[in-house]
Amino acid sequence: MWPRQTWVMRMEVSDEDLVAQSLGGDAQAFGVLISRNYDRIYRLGFTMLGAKGDAEDLAQDICAALPAKLKGFRGEARFTTWLHRVVLNAAKDVLRKRATRARASTGWGDVEILRRETASEQRAELEWLHGAMAKLDEDLRETVALVLGEDMTHAQAAGALGLSEGTVSWRMSEVRKELRRIAKEEEMLG
Repeated sequence: MWPRQTWVMRMEVSDEDLVAQSLGGDAQAFGVLISRNYDRIYRLGFTMLGAKGDAEDLAQDICAALPAKLKGFRGEARFTTWLHRVVLNAAKDVLRKRATRARASTGWGDVEILRRETASEQRAELEWLHGAMAKLDEDLRETVALVLGEDMTHAQAAGALGLSEGTVSWRMSEVRKELRRIAKEEEMLG
C-alpha cells in the first residue's frame, strides 16, 4: 500500500503542501518532494555548471541541505520558483569557488614561472660571472674568491693572502673595472 500512497501523494498534493508536511517531520512527503523536483534541480545545475558530474554533485548537495533550507521557504512564491533560486545560488557558489581556485592556481603558476625565470637569469648571470672571472688575472681571481666566495672582509683576505688591506681593496676595485670592461666588450659584440 505504501507505493500506492506515494503515487497518490505525488499526483494530488502540491509542492507547497509537501513542504509543510516535510517541515512537520513527514519523511515520506519530503521523499516525494525530492523525487518530484530532482530532475529540475539536476537540469538547472547542469545548465549552470556545464558538466554532468558537477550537476550531480550539486543536486546531491542541495537534496542533503534541503531539509534545513525548507525552513526559509515562506510560501510567498511557488515552491519551484524558490527552489530555482536555491539551485542558482548554489551553482553560483560552485562557480565562484571554481574561479577562485583557477585564480589561485594561475597565481601560483605565475609565481612558479617567475621563480624559474629568476633562477634561469641568476644561473645565466653566474655562468657569465664564472666565464668573466676566468679572464681575470690570477691575483684578482684569488682575491675575489676570498672576498666574495668565502665572504671574507678585506682585512681577513689581506691576512690570508699576506697583503695589506689597501691592496685587497685596490684589487677588488680592479675586478669591478675589469668585469665592466668585459661586459661592455661582450655587449658591443653581441
